[in-house]
Amino acid sequence: MQLKPVILGDLEQIRNLRPEGWPDIVPAFQFYIRSAFCQPFKVEKNGKIIGVSALMAFDDTCWIGHMIVDENFRSQGIGYKILGEVLKIVRKKAFKTCLLIASELGRPMYLKAGFRDVTEYVFLQKERPWTGTHEVTHNINTLHEHHISQIYQLDRRVSGEKRERLLADHLNNSRVYSKNGKFGGFYLPELKEGLIIAETEEAGTKLMELKYSQADKAVLPSDNIAGINYLEERGFVKSDIKGTRMILGKDIRWQPAKLYSRIGGNFG
Repeated sequence: MQLKPVILGDLEQIRNLRPEGWPDIVPAFQFYIRSAFCQPFKVEKNGKIIGVSALMAFDDTCWIGHMIVDENFRSQGIGYKILGEVLKIVRKKAFKTCLLIASELGRPMYLKAGFRDVTEYVFLQKERPWTGTHEVTHNINTLHEHHISQIYQLDRRVSGEKRERLLADHLNNSRVYSKNGKFGGFYLPELKEGLIIAETEEAGTKLMELKYSQADKAVLPSDNIAGINYLEERGFVKSDIKGTRMILGKDIRWQPAKLYSRIGGNFG
């Protein structure tokens, strides 16, 4: 099976591969095409795209995302073959760790390929009007130049990865939390689902107030009990959707309890 790079001319075909319940996948592939650290792939049959995937590379770590097979070609082992070809690239480039978030449908395939479970993600949906204050605390401010290195350092400690080249292009309209002159967390509203990372529960929930008073959906690692409880107390309920963070290779040291909103299913 041959992987080919996805190009702009493929996007309309790719749009039709969107699984039921997923948002439009074209913006994600537009992002992959224009980002130097991403490689979007396609597999064709008789000139038609029947499967796609993407590999996102940082330093020693990489992520696999948007592993999708046309519904008319499923249950033929195509997804597993695509995964195998992507993993050949992972091994060739000598990444120490490969990560992904698996759906219930995809998880058995990843287990077969050698991935192991790390944790579950909890998906929540707003069912009642937000019961928070809607107030913006004076401890939350707009981004200043000196905050950038603090964001990178905190992200590295919490994610266990060097993701500066992902974050750098999405710092516009960022918000940072600081108290008594001490940096405590950040919210990047323009990075996919809106990344929130915070050192303390106070910082995390204040930044959540800013985001989730307006948002209808949330995804947090199950390890962030404080964040999940905070949302449930304010009108959110857990959905039946399940996502499993999985890993292949060397474990990384990360701190999921400090992740108050993930980037997305392709970056954790």
